[in-house]
Amino acid sequence: MKAHDGMYIGGAWRAAAGTDTIAVVDPADEQVIAHVPAGVAEDVDAAVFAAHEAFPAWAATPPAERAARIAALRDVLVARKDEIAETVTAELGAPLQFSQTVHAGVPVLVAGSYAELAASYAFEEKVGNSTVYAEPVGVVGAITPWNYPLHQIVAKVAPALAAGCTVVLKPAEDTPLTAQLFAEAVHEAGIPAGVFNLVTGLGTVAGQALAEHPGVDLVSFTGSTAVGKQIGATAGAAVKRVALELGGKSANVILPSADLAKAVAVGIANVMGNSGQTCSAWTRMLVHTSQYDEAVALAAEAAAKYGDRIGPLVNAKQHARVRGYIEKGVAEGARIVAGGPEAPRDKGYFVSPTVFADVTPEMTIAQEEIFGPVVSIIRYEDEADALRIANGTVYGLAGAVWAGDEAEAVAFARRMDTGQVDINGGRFNPLAPFGGYKQSGVGRELGAHGLSEYLQTKSLQF
Repeated sequence: MKAHDGMYIGGAWRAAAGTDTIAVVDPADEQVIAHVPAGVAEDVDAAVFAAHEAFPAWAATPPAERAARIAALRDVLVARKDEIAETVTAELGAPLQFSQTVHAGVPVLVAGSYAELAASYAFEEKVGNSTVYAEPVGVVGAITPWNYPLHQIVAKVAPALAAGCTVVLKPAEDTPLTAQLFAEAVHEAGIPAGVFNLVTGLGTVAGQALAEHPGVDLVSFTGSTAVGKQIGATAGAAVKRVALELGGKSANVILPSADLAKAVAVGIANVMGNSGQTCSAWTRMLVHTSQYDEAVALAAEAAAKYGDRIGPLVNAKQHARVRGYIEKGVAEGARIVAGGPEAPRDKGYFVSPTVFADVTPEMTIAQEEIFGPVVSIIRYEDEADALRIANGTVYGLAGAVWAGDEAEAVAFARRMDTGQVDINGGRFNPLAPFGGYKQSGVGRELGAHGLSEYLQTKSLQF
């Protein structure tokens, strides 16, 4: 797609307030492929004003009509799925097949789920002598990351629109072309002017202006825990609602009764997808000491098969960061059994699929979010030890448990301080809530729980 040189505000593309631009780089070859405007506070002001003006009419639109508009948006995303996949591959670096299946495919499922929920959700109920209404919060400031650029947009915008809210989106500066394509889709779907608005820009400028804006009623942010804390503090000072989906350090717990080969293979695949740039990736593989050596061998073999099949990391900073974590792991005594810090190619931000053995729970690579194709294999002595290690980080976003008996896996998962746990390789469910415990966030996305984040409650007594 051709990059727009303006912002999508009030149903039209308009010139940015400033002249600065952001270079969009293809991480596979480090070449600049486009420039987009670097928005400033004036752009955010204009977008919030447009969203505020559009809010009363959109909030009053019957849910069935809002559902129809979201369904139309889904249909546009389906029609443009090839262009979406190619755009994501160009600016994120994901292999094209992965972009087609995941980056273009999952947002269609999520948009479709909210088209159905908007039409069926109980926005009104009787409770004794009261009528209770679920009403839209107002103007939503949505700040999205680069790792799943379209999915994260749809996971915020679709429920906000279903609830009757209006939106100002500030996407990640690494993947603004996908956001511009989404704005085109919104326009094509006939969503009224001002209901959705887009401002591209740096997080420290446009993102901060959006989070601080007095005209924004709720800030929905996905990204690092450090930035999430800042947004939470800013919103708290203004008594403003937040929804935060933050970092993770997920545990893949393999109990002795599990199918070890399958659990290891799926666990490695989970981390290598999207080049490890997934906040819910199972980067800590916990294995009983009796099976540890076999698991290490299986993991090394599985990781080696990926080789050139994974894409690059998103940018030079992330590339250096992940390689630095690998070097830190070696310095702290972990043993590399696959991959390593050496760049596998002369061009592009590529990192080899890397597996560490002899990792102890207190090591940096076992505690901090790496956000790259790096797996740490940690041994445990018994179930209590495994639970201690699994819960032994500040995060609690996602995880996995494998066991020969499903009930055994469920019993362990219920004791994990984690928002979402896959049981024996459970499949993605767009209707199930996603979000974290502890420092992995506040609130939930997807399904009815995700819709409720954008609603506030009013009761009338009779």
